[in-house]
Amino acid sequence: MEQRSALPMDSTQLWTLTDGHAGNRRQAQALAGALGLGPSQDWLLQPRLPWSVSAPRNFAGAQHAFGTDFAAALEHPPGLAIGCGRQAALATRLLHARGGQVVQILDPRIDPRHWDLVVAPDHDGLTGPNVITLAGSLNPVDDDWLLRAREVFAAFAQLPRPRTALLLGGASTHARFDAHAFQALAAQLDVALAREGGSVLATTSRRTPADLVAALRARYGETPGLVWCDESDGTNPYDGLLAWADRIVCSPDSVNMVSEACATAAPVFVFDPVRVSGRPRRFLDALLARGRIQVMDTTLAPFPVEPLRETARVAALVKARLSL
Repeated sequence: MEQRSALPMDSTQLWTLTDGHAGNRRQAQALAGALGLGPSQDWLLQPRLPWSVSAPRNFAGAQHAFGTDFAAALEHPPGLAIGCGRQAALATRLLHARGGQVVQILDPRIDPRHWDLVVAPDHDGLTGPNVITLAGSLNPVDDDWLLRAREVFAAFAQLPRPRTALLLGGASTHARFDAHAFQALAAQLDVALAREGGSVLATTSRRTPADLVAALRARYGETPGLVWCDESDGTNPYDGLLAWADRIVCSPDSVNMVSEACATAAPVFVFDPVRVSGRPRRFLDALLARGRIQVMDTTLAPFPVEPLRETARVAALVKARLSL
């Protein structure tokens, strides 16, 4: 374990540190916001070789891994630093060694003792005296967030009901979701639309392949609602989709996407979860067991929902453990 130095520390500061990946930034900023400690300074870190490969392992010269600005900032750690992802884990480890309080989100894949707290999803199976676990991922979705989104996207109230939010990702390490899978999903959704009518509010992610995007536009371009795939379609309506959905249909490939859908009060249907393997499959199985999601079928029948709100619980534990 590193020797922690006692350099001056500005206890009024809150930092978030990520590699800029959207999912990692969202988790770090969601926890920072839930702590209620004021605004944060957001560091987007791109480590140099060889540290980009070895992070979060620490060896000589690691203080220079993220460039001169961060090397200088290390001499004055903030009151609290929140990192998310493997690259940020090296930065938070360096801050911890210099006397800063740090929280690392996601399993760093080495001993958690190098951080004050590690926040990791249940499906990672990480345990330890300083480990806080949660179902899924951290996100900002709560009642106030949904209310603000409904106000910003108030025009969605005029869309015919039921309003189906359709959240699509792409292929990942643990899941297959491509244009062929989308056509199977759409065939099921179309049965429900033919029976009930309503509208479709569809969006894709950065991982969605071009042929799937084209298939989505062709399938639902004329359906009441909207299809949003990138900035050429206007303002990103994602918040409004979650806030106004009567039901949500998700592809099975993203823990973050399913977690945010489950933080709403809408029934969530996940397409073909058996195509997912590994840790994300354990997450989906746990949600199925607790009744928060159902496997998508042609009925999309409503069912009782308890929103999955883990961020506030985790923030309360962080504040208690670190005496914030």
